[in-house]
Amino acid sequence: MSKLRLLIISGLLLVLGLVNFSIYSKERIKHEGEVIYLKLLPQDPRSLMQGDYMSLRFQLAQEIDQTILHPLIITEEASFLQTGKKTPPLREGQRGTVFIVLDEKRIAHLANNHSGSANMLKLRYRVRKNAIWLGTNAFFFTEGQAKQFEKAQYGEFRLDRRSGEAILTGLRGAQLEAL
Repeated sequence: MSKLRLLIISGLLLVLGLVNFSIYSKERIKHEGEVIYLKLLPQDPRSLMQGDYMSLRFQLAQEIDQTILHPLIITEEASFLQTGKKTPPLREGQRGTVFIVLDEKRIAHLANNHSGSANMLKLRYRVRKNAIWLGTNAFFFTEGQAKQFEKAQYGEFRLDRRSGEAILTGLRGAQLEAL
């Protein structure tokens, strides 16, 4: 077998291995992750250009954006936290972690200095298009089911306690009922 063919096959196996590992990781979070709910903010509910889906905006993302200088937020710029200086402006692709607490209904809120470390969880975020992105910004549904999801008030996520990665698993109504 030629070296080029061996290199191509090795590269293909590596790519397939990485894709499968990513799928496995997400499936593990969906099955084993901790259930949390994020409050939705109003957003354009449909786009005919991409089929039936609901654009999502989360209250927590807005709170993170408004309090990005809060000391409980960790960014890539750790030296800014240590010195107490302002963090630099958000950059496309920037990643960070914010600490959250869950209320009695498992609705996530930004942690404050009085939350206590025992009940705080970390949640990863990323900056996309100058906005805080918490795992997704859209929920796709079967054509013709738009009415069913118009009542959505919360996004249901599964959160990996170790990494802080959250995966949207569904939408919920005002009383956290399944839609």
